[in-house]
Amino acid sequence: MSVLVVGLSHRTAPMELLERAALTAQEAQELASRLHAGDHVEESLVLATCNRLEVVVEAGTFHGALVRVGEALSEVTGLDRDDLTEHVYVHYDERAVAHLFEVACGLDSMAVGESQVLGQLREALRRGQRDGRVGPALNVLLQQALRVGKRAHAETGIDGVSRSLVGVGLQHAAQELADLRSARAVVVGAGAMSGLAVAELARAGIAHLTVVNRTRARADRLAAQHGAVAADWTDLGGLLGTADLVVTCTGSVGHVIEAGTVADARRRAGNAAPLVLLDLALPRDVQPEVAALPGVRVWGLAELRDVLAEAPDGSDRQDAVTAVQELVSAEVAGYLTERRAARLAPTLAALRSRAARVVDAEMARLDQRVPHLPDDERHEVRRTVQRVVDKLLHTPTVRVKQLATGHQPSDYGEVLRELFDLDPHEVTVVPAPALDLPDDVAADLGGGR
Repeated sequence: MSVLVVGLSHRTAPMELLERAALTAQEAQELASRLHAGDHVEESLVLATCNRLEVVVEAGTFHGALVRVGEALSEVTGLDRDDLTEHVYVHYDERAVAHLFEVACGLDSMAVGESQVLGQLREALRRGQRDGRVGPALNVLLQQALRVGKRAHAETGIDGVSRSLVGVGLQHAAQELADLRSARAVVVGAGAMSGLAVAELARAGIAHLTVVNRTRARADRLAAQHGAVAADWTDLGGLLGTADLVVTCTGSVGHVIEAGTVADARRRAGNAAPLVLLDLALPRDVQPEVAALPGVRVWGLAELRDVLAEAPDGSDRQDAVTAVQELVSAEVAGYLTERRAARLAPTLAALRSRAARVVDAEMARLDQRVPHLPDDERHEVRRTVQRVVDKLLHTPTVRVKQLATGHQPSDYGEVLRELFDLDPHEVTVVPAPALDLPDDVAADLGGGR
């Protein structure tokens, strides 16, 4: 069995498609449940964020698991075969491991180097563990991915050069507003992204900062952490009338801010000053028609993505990214080495068990032939025989581990089992050679049989 990653992200799909594929927490759980229909998926994890929907599975068979993932994605998101085939990405085995490590480090994020994805990955892992869908294989891999992500932020300069979506949005808001520090800002939502937004706005020195959330207690807690004020959800309409800057990221299914509400609120407040809305939600919180209102500027994820893609990379930023890439490469190599060694472990254990039985059998024969041998002499004979066996097994054991950590195609575990006539029922080894995906593999995502 081997790991398979199938997903859609801001790198492979337009925002309109990602919006159609966005899942609520309940839908993500439903997707995880559907993945296990049949015998091809042993373990699974669903990572659903504002700019990616990714499925990670421990696959019993590659093509069987790929078809099952494609069917489940289509069933839950409503995306058809053509959408999946054109925009989905597929990573298998070694490349899947590297991809997960890159995701954890923020290398695959819209804002390269951001750390929020670590929390999202950790939460997805917790859900998978709680629901019993993440087992030993994926748990080890994902825990390692989290450790690699932490190392990237602690040991490289990526934090010093990474840019956040909120930070980029504030740069553009400053071009629209006369004085950003004196702006009246409203953050809608109280989740992880909202927490980052409030922290970023507070660091920018914005004095008039209000947090609004459907659950007032969560708004109170977030506001208290950053010296802001909280307001009830029913106050949102009035706040839209007087605000200069609104950052919204609620994760709601429908539009939270509609054109009619904004127009009415600004008219009642007699406010004709510029209003900037940063919509960091997927699906979008802000109705598209809001952008057509006089004096209103809306920046969504699509616009921020374009800005980030066009911005030139400085040498410091490129050096930091290179350092993270080198860290990822080393960690992938180390993980794969340990995984190959672990897959040999049952065979080596069976070999040692066979050797121990041979020693026991020979000592039993000695007892029959020399029944009155003193215990101390018997003990010395056993130690001698055991040393001979250990020395004979030492070199092939060490060498087979060395060979298995390379990229040779041979199954060295199978060689050992054949050479020493090990019982196949006593050894459980699942070889997982690296696989080069065929060009037409994406067709399997449509449910082809």
